[in-house]
Amino acid sequence: MQRAIGPWRRIALTFPGQGSHSVGMGERLCHVSRAAREVFRRADEVLDSKLSRLCFEGPEEELERTINQQPATFVTSIAWLEALRERWAGLDHKLQPHVLAGHSLGEFTAAVASGAHSFEEGLLLVRERGRAMDEAGRENPGGMASILGLSHERVSAICDRASGEGGYVGIATRNCEGQNVISGALGPLKRAMEAAQTAGARKVVRLPITIASHSPLMLRASERMNDWLEHFPPREPLTPVVGNVNAAVLRSRPELHAELRDQLTAGVRWQQAVRRMQGLGADLFIEAGPGSVLTKLARRIDPQANAVSLSDERTGLLSEQFAAVESAAR
Repeated sequence: MQRAIGPWRRIALTFPGQGSHSVGMGERLCHVSRAAREVFRRADEVLDSKLSRLCFEGPEEELERTINQQPATFVTSIAWLEALRERWAGLDHKLQPHVLAGHSLGEFTAAVASGAHSFEEGLLLVRERGRAMDEAGRENPGGMASILGLSHERVSAICDRASGEGGYVGIATRNCEGQNVISGALGPLKRAMEAAQTAGARKVVRLPITIASHSPLMLRASERMNDWLEHFPPREPLTPVVGNVNAAVLRSRPELHAELRDQLTAGVRWQQAVRRMQGLGADLFIEAGPGSVLTKLARRIDPQANAVSLSDERTGLLSEQFAAVESAAR
């Protein structure tokens, strides 16, 4: 008889956003997990396309497109979640997260994990989110850049000075201390990047993104998302979700609806979200999805944080990856 894992940790399940993708994501997982294979099969059926083939085989330039990248990342994250549930059920243990959170796009994954949306509803919402953001980007061209080595306050002041002529630029994500992503119209974005370099930023990098996510330039996309949320209203979440906009604890349908609408134009306060989850008692962060960006951020926010990634690329065997997560949960 297999030994049960036991509920020794209060688990915060986190889900990555755009940028964590890579060609081949989910393919190895599908070789060992029936639950993961079923997620990809259902996704192909709902979208009437071969999203699974795009995830497994590429081409990379097609996977990179916002309209494809968002549903691909969402589906891969749900596949990891279902594979973990499947494996722990085999060990006579039910996965019962204490709290959930997702970075940007990942909030929609968290909404599905909370029970507020079905997988099919979440997938359709994410597809429309990608479409709406892509269209908003064509109407209002913009971009994003990562700034390392300056405080949130310093970067915010730089963006305030760079805004005005030619439009807006501001902080899109506050990932951890000294790591910010700015977003906005091309002219102000360029001025802010130059000012950050002059101010002594350790690194300033323009991101390969042609839209200004989490900025006022996404207003029309936010309005379209509200229409879709009216069509697919969330149910009461069974597990609390910590939001991006204000790192608030979302426990009701209206709160979650407003969050999924407003996060397109508001910044992501990820550092605050991690601290909030710790304040709620979470003592293990499990990242379910492609890559390990959120796991690394959790450790930077708190070097003592117990954080593991299901798809840590440093681990060669999937059995070892699952075993590492199970060991951390004990």
